[in-house]
Amino acid sequence: MDQFNSDKYKKQGILQEFFQSCLGKIVIFLGFLLVLYVFAIVTVPTKEMMLLETFDNIHQCLQENDSIKADDIDETIHNISRTFSYTDTLQTNKEVYEAFKKYNRLEVYSHLGFRTVHIFNNVYPQGRRISIGLFQYVISTIYYSDIVISTGATRGEYNKRLNAPIEIPENDEDLGDNPNVQPYHYEGDPEN
Repeated sequence: MDQFNSDKYKKQGILQEFFQSCLGKIVIFLGFLLVLYVFAIVTVPTKEMMLLETFDNIHQCLQENDSIKADDIDETIHNISRTFSYTDTLQTNKEVYEAFKKYNRLEVYSHLGFRTVHIFNNVYPQGRRISIGLFQYVISTIYYSDIVISTGATRGEYNKRLNAPIEIPENDEDLGDNPNVQPYHYEGDPEN
């Protein structure tokens, strides 16, 4: 006769049954999220740190943008590198930085578990997020197009006609006759 394995059919404890049930797994997952959320609240960067890191990111953005960008991928890659690096503020063009401070304003907003920095200027009067602070890191999300460096007319001569007539020179100079072009001029000399 087969031996009866009593270990296999032992009655499980209430705690073991709870951990193996669907409700138990959900409670464990929610507990993990709660611990992570409390950790995020405790490690939110201060307002001073947010502004300091954001100005560092702005210095890097102003230094890197001396040429035309191809697309948003360039800005995204630069934002990743700005998050983990620091810049030498002495390399920033002083006039450009003064223009930035003149035409742009930064504000820090506190949320539950993180902080954001928004830029306000003529392009974004309602504000645009340029940094996120989470777990003692300030993540840069600024694009060079978010910054206003100068203001003024974007197009000159508003009263000029777009389809202005062709101007004919006043002196009627004879430019000569058109040359007599034959097909061999284009195809090459067939005799050679």
